[in-house]
Amino acid sequence: MNHFQLLRGLGFAAVGMVLLLAMWWVGGYAVQNNPATTAFADFAPGPALSRLQDMLSSGEAWEMTVPSLQRVLQGMVIAIAIGVPVGILIGRVQVLREITNIPFQFLRMISPLSWMPIAVMAFATWDGAIVFLIAVAAVWPILFSTAAGLRRVDPSWFKVARNLGARPWHMLFVIIFPAISQDILTGIRLALGVAWIVLVPAEYLGVTSGLGYSINDARDTLEYDRLAATVVIIGVIGFLLDFACQQAIAKLSWHRED
Repeated sequence: MNHFQLLRGLGFAAVGMVLLLAMWWVGGYAVQNNPATTAFADFAPGPALSRLQDMLSSGEAWEMTVPSLQRVLQGMVIAIAIGVPVGILIGRVQVLREITNIPFQFLRMISPLSWMPIAVMAFATWDGAIVFLIAVAAVWPILFSTAAGLRRVDPSWFKVARNLGARPWHMLFVIIFPAISQDILTGIRLALGVAWIVLVPAEYLGVTSGLGYSINDARDTLEYDRLAATVVIIGVIGFLLDFACQQAIAKLSWHRED
């Protein structure tokens, strides 16, 4: 049954990719044969995939990807370092949860890119501003997922632990983290998706490296095949990052199918 489900999943994935490529090809064909849009013909699969192959073989794809991954990693580390402890606090302390609910919900609904002018003024480097924007975007899913996970933990666990003489750090590492690890990873998965989306427009700032810069540069130089190839790279890396988080969540799941 497991092999059948695997083959079935791969089959559906293949069909989905074929449909996506077909839609891309039809769109590229329509653009190429429309006199008003023929200048954008290099968006089609043929030129884009050919340029992608050149970018992979020359190492250009790797050079533009590494700075972006470094910025996302730094932003995610900051978001996790803030989101997990604060999420545990508001999940555990009701008064704190009630005090912070409206302010946090208000801040969460502000677009991370709205902070761009403040980030540019507050940080000495463009990289620092970009990392800040990524952290601002990523912290909320982690924080709220952590808090929600902790609120679902059976309160009797804490009572038993206290009766057995558990210290606060015992509560943290023996009860809280094991109980909410899957919620934390789910929040990280959501945050990573948001961070990856915010990355590209954030890299339109003054940096001269990264995937966002490459898209902006390709647009300015009218290299639409390179632009489309860069979009493909962004999609593939984003998919792989999400898949890695999904697998980590599955391994920590307490509810496994037989």
